Amino acid sequence: MKTHRLSRWLAPLLATLALALPAASALAQAKGDFRIGFQKGASLLVLQKAQGSLEKKLAPLGFNVKWVEFPAGPQLLEGLNVGAVDFGFVGEAPPIFAQAAGAKFYYIGHDPAAPLAEAIVVRKDSAIKSVVELKGKKVALNKGSNVHYLLVRLLEKNGLSLNDIQPVYLAPADARAAFESKAVEAWVIWDPFTAAAEKQIGARVLADGSGGVANNYQFYLGERGFVEKNPQVIKAVFEDSVEKGKWVKANLRQAAELIAPLQGLQVDVTELSLRRYEFNVQPLTDAVIAQQQTIADTFAGLKLIPKAIAVREASWKASQ
Repeated sequence: MKTHRLSRWLAPLLATLALALPAASALAQAKGDFRIGFQKGASLLVLQKAQGSLEKKLAPLGFNVKWVEFPAGPQLLEGLNVGAVDFGFVGEAPPIFAQAAGAKFYYIGHDPAAPLAEAIVVRKDSAIKSVVELKGKKVALNKGSNVHYLLVRLLEKNGLSLNDIQPVYLAPADARAAFESKAVEAWVIWDPFTAAAEKQIGARVLADGSGGVANNYQFYLGERGFVEKNPQVIKAVFEDSVEKGKWVKANLRQAAELIAPLQGLQVDVTELSLRRYEFNVQPLTDAVIAQQQTIADTFAGLKLIPKAIAVREASWKASQ
C-alpha cells in the first residue's frame, strides 16, 4: 500500500488530532516508552517484535518500544486498564468485558474478519460429531476471550445455551493439558493453538465461526490518554502493520519459518494459522461497531458482564 493511500484511510482516525501534532524536533526530544501488550499467538506482532521494525519507526519520534507479554486477551486488557501497557491487540470479547469493568481505552482499528481462526475442537477419537452432543459435557475455554462469544453463538445455533454444558474456564496452556488428559470433552480455542492441536495431536474441528456465526475481528486498542496525546505513534504502528501484514500474506511459508520458532511451534502449524487470519489493519466502521455492540448486548443479556455498555463510547471513530 502506498503512503498516500495509507494516509487517506488513516485520515478519519487521526483527523481531530492532526492540528495537535508537535513538531518533529520536539518529538525527537520527547523521549518516552511505548509499551505494547502482546500475546505469543499474535503472529504479526511477534514478527514486528523480532525484526525490530516498530523500534525503527518510533525512534525518530522519540519513543522506545517496550514489549509486555500476556497469556491471553483478558489479561492484556487488565494490563491496559491498570496502566501497565499503552497499546494492545486482542479479539472481540476482551474489550467488552474490560469496558463493562470501567477500563479506559479506545478501539483504534481492526483486522478483517477471520471466522476460521477460532473453533471448537474435540479429540480425534471422540464420539462427539456435532455441537448438540456437547450437552452435559465439560468444555474448556478462556473466559472473556473471543471464543467465549463463539461458544455462545454455536450453542444458540444448535438450540443450546451455556447452562446446557459445563464450562471449564482455563487459559490456553492449561486448557490444552485438560483436553489431552481427557479432563474435558471439548476445547474452544483460537489460532495458532487450534492449528497446533490439529497438527500435533490430531484434534478435530467440530465447528468454527464460518457461516455467519462469528466474525472474529481482531482489534487494536490504545489507552485513552496515550492515544489522545500521541497520534503520531499510532499512525506509525499502523503503517508498519500494513506493510508487514501484506508481506506475510504474500510470503506465507517464509513468514511461518520466521515466526514459528518465536512461538515455539512447528513451521506447518504456524503456516496453517497464518492462512486463517487476515493482516490488514483498517479504521473502525459503523458496521464493525454495530457487530461489537451485538456481542456486548448478548453478554449483557446472559449476565456475563455486570451492565449493558455502549461500544461506541469506547470507539475512537466516535470522537472524530
